[in-house]
Amino acid sequence: MVWVPVKNSRTLHLDLLHTSNSRHMKMSLEWFMDWSWSLDGLRNFIATGIHSVRDCDTVALSTIACILVLFVWYCYHVGREQPLSYVSVNSIIQGVDANGLQNGYVYCHSSECVRCTHNDGLNQKLYHNLQEYAKRYSWSGMGRIHKGIREQGRYLNSRPSIQKPEVFFLPDLPTAPYFFREAQKHDVELLEHNFQTVLAEFKTLYKAFSNCSLPQGWKMNSTPRGEWFTFYLVNQGTVIPSNCRKCPRTYRLLGSLRTFVGNNVFGNACISVLSPGTVITEHYGPTNIRIRCHLGLKTPSNCELVVGGEPQCWAEGRCLLFDDSFLHAAFHEGSADDGPRAIFMVDLWHPNVAAAERQALDFIFAPGR
Repeated sequence: MVWVPVKNSRTLHLDLLHTSNSRHMKMSLEWFMDWSWSLDGLRNFIATGIHSVRDCDTVALSTIACILVLFVWYCYHVGREQPLSYVSVNSIIQGVDANGLQNGYVYCHSSECVRCTHNDGLNQKLYHNLQEYAKRYSWSGMGRIHKGIREQGRYLNSRPSIQKPEVFFLPDLPTAPYFFREAQKHDVELLEHNFQTVLAEFKTLYKAFSNCSLPQGWKMNSTPRGEWFTFYLVNQGTVIPSNCRKCPRTYRLLGSLRTFVGNNVFGNACISVLSPGTVITEHYGPTNIRIRCHLGLKTPSNCELVVGGEPQCWAEGRCLLFDDSFLHAAFHEGSADDGPRAIFMVDLWHPNVAAAERQALDFIFAPGR
C-alpha cells in the first residue's frame, strides 16, 4: 500500500483559482494581440491609400478635377440661362398680330411664315429649336428629326409629285394615301361614339347662316368654284376660345383623344362645310407627321375625296383617315337640294412617330416659337 498525501481544501481552492486566472490572462492577451493586429492592419491600409494617392499621376488628378469643375459650371449655366433670341418660327403658318384676326381665325401676314417661305433660313431656325430641345432634354431618339431638318431641302425637292409636304418631311415614315381605322383605333372609336354630340352642335352653329352670309367664327376659304367654310376650335395649335364656347361638348371631346396634335402648329380641329357645286383644288398639306381624320356629319351623294389619285366617299358617323401630305382634292357635285357636305376634321399623330419624337416636334413647332 502506498500512501499519497492529500492537499487540504484551502490549498485546492488556491490551485483552482490560480489555474482560472492564468487561463483568463492568456485569453485576454490573445484578444489584445488580435486587436493590436487589427489596428496595425487598418493603419497600414490607410497609409497605403494615402501613399497611392500621393504617388498618383498629377496630370490625371488635374484632369479629373477640371472635368468636375466644368460639370458644375455647365449645370449652373444651363440652370440660369435664358432662351436665346432668334427669329421665331412664329407663324409656322400663323400670324399673331391684331391685324391677323378675322372672324376668330388667324390669317398669316408674316414674311417669316414657314409655310410661305422655303429657304435655308427656315432650316436654320428649325435646327436651332432642335438644339435647344436637345440641350434641355436629350438627343436620344432625335435621329430622324435631325436627319429631316439637315436634309429638308433635298427631301422636299426630290419627293415624287404624289407626296410633297410643304413645310416639314420626316424621313423613314411608312407612307400611304389612306390609313385603316386600326391606325388610331381608340380615337376613331371615340369620335364615332360621340357622333350625335358633334352633329347636334354643328346643326346649332349652322343655323346662324340663315341670318348672315358669314357668321362670327366661320371662315370662307378660297375655291375656284362654290363655297368652303370652316369653323376652327383649334387652328394651327392655337385654341380659339370664342368658337370653343359655342360647341363645348365637342371641344371637351378633343381633350379625350390620345393622339390629337394639339400642341404644335400642325394640329387643327374644325368643322368643314362644302356647299353644293364646290371644288377644292389639288394641294399638299404641310407635313407627313400627322394623319387627318374626317368624321362624316352630313354626307350627301356625289361628294368625293381624292388622295394620291385614289377616290373615297365620306359616310355619316364614320371616320376617314388619310395622309394630307399626298396630293389631294375634294368635290361636292350634288345639287342644291342635297344640302352641304359637313365633316368634323381632326389632326392625329402618324402612328409611326415615336413618343420622344412627338415631344420634340411639339417643342420645335410650338405656336409662337
